Amino acid sequence: MEIFLIRCLQFILSISLLVLLHEGGHFLFSKLFGVRVDKFYLFFDLGIGKWNGSLFKFKPKNSDTQYGIGWLPLGGYCKISGMIDESFDTEQMKKPAQPWEFRTKPTWQRLLIMIGGVLVNFLLALFIYSMVLFTWGDEYIATRDMKMGMKFNSEAKALGFQDHDILIGTDLGEFKEWGADMFRALAEAHRADIIRDGKPMSIDLPGDLNLLDMIKSTPKFATPFIPAEIDSVIPASPADAIGMRKGDHILAINGREIDSWNEFQNEMGRMTDVMTEAQTRADSLKVRTTTIVFRHQAAQAGTDTLLTAKADTAQVVLSEELMLGVTMSNVLTYYKPTQQTYTLLESIPAGIAYGWNMLKGYVGDLKYLFSSDGAKSLGGFGAIGSMFPPMWDWHAFWLMTAFLSIILAFMNILPIPALDGGHVLFLIYEMLTGRKPSEQFLIRAEYFGFGLVLLLMVVANLNDILRWLGYM
Repeated sequence: MEIFLIRCLQFILSISLLVLLHEGGHFLFSKLFGVRVDKFYLFFDLGIGKWNGSLFKFKPKNSDTQYGIGWLPLGGYCKISGMIDESFDTEQMKKPAQPWEFRTKPTWQRLLIMIGGVLVNFLLALFIYSMVLFTWGDEYIATRDMKMGMKFNSEAKALGFQDHDILIGTDLGEFKEWGADMFRALAEAHRADIIRDGKPMSIDLPGDLNLLDMIKSTPKFATPFIPAEIDSVIPASPADAIGMRKGDHILAINGREIDSWNEFQNEMGRMTDVMTEAQTRADSLKVRTTTIVFRHQAAQAGTDTLLTAKADTAQVVLSEELMLGVTMSNVLTYYKPTQQTYTLLESIPAGIAYGWNMLKGYVGDLKYLFSSDGAKSLGGFGAIGSMFPPMWDWHAFWLMTAFLSIILAFMNILPIPALDGGHVLFLIYEMLTGRKPSEQFLIRAEYFGFGLVLLLMVVANLNDILRWLGYM
């Protein structure tokens, strides 16, 4: 529950900040061109019965704008006078046009008002990335420094990869670290450069691998090879009961050879699938009763050398969650990260490059959205919230906020009615043809766009619920 609340608070703080600044962009350009803003709200104040839907509202003296917080946390809005928007205030549009209204302003001014929110979100992301690099620098483990190489799945091995191959790069460039950019490059490249047994070599690739399959498959296309060495043992756990200790290596589970934590997790996943089919407590107990082979290690006095003591075979009953009770070693156990620091002046171009790369990767990945697997991977508020760390971490918080700011900017500029991009599309049409779309057309387009956006939100959040229930 505590982890849920921490993630929830980070999500609400991040989204509130982004929505306020996005709507603030519209507000700023509106005021700059003398357009009246009737309402400026965080969240939507959808009325229920006689209640106007506002949790908080106020209107400063001599101001035309009412500020407030609505009860429905699906974003926010800036109600601009004389404009057809998500408020669907058609009564105002029936009145004679006034000089302070959006519809009476030149097209170029209306265009700037509409792109103001997107512009603020994009610039905000670049600013955050720059300040994150200036404050914390950039820390990563280069793939070429992972001397034990990668653990590859069967699809990767069919292409010619072997366990322990060290990934260097592709014909598209050198890899920085294990992650989304590495998988994107492997998906689009025609050649992968590796080091195998100390010798540089290359592997031919088709150039059109499915990125979604590479990342979502179990096991993944490639993951850092991490020996099944125990980092620590939880007291009174099943592992503690059979004498496992820090530094021990797991060699086999239920007769299946284990050479890494990658294999261990695959076996645990297989057992979890079997566990879901258990009908009785006896069935459950049978799955949880596990035979483990592990090798003891003890430090030689006065040195850091580890000596093999012996291998033990033990039968243990795992917890109902199939937990053994050990903490796994990880990449930081074996590799020293590369730390890159930036001065204030260096952080600005580095942050811009970082943000541009994130935008390019996100836009490139959208093509997978139109596949069945892509639609299933669509996530709503739950999926976004789960991307925040389980403890309060300002570094991770700001990186996630910057990423969401880029997503918000890009999604809003899409030419869909009800989004900023839809309004921009109609304004560009007006600038090119000299004809303004009719108000009736704009109202219908707004309804259509709003319905489409709501449908996408329902699908995304329904996916979250189905994943939570275990159906996806």
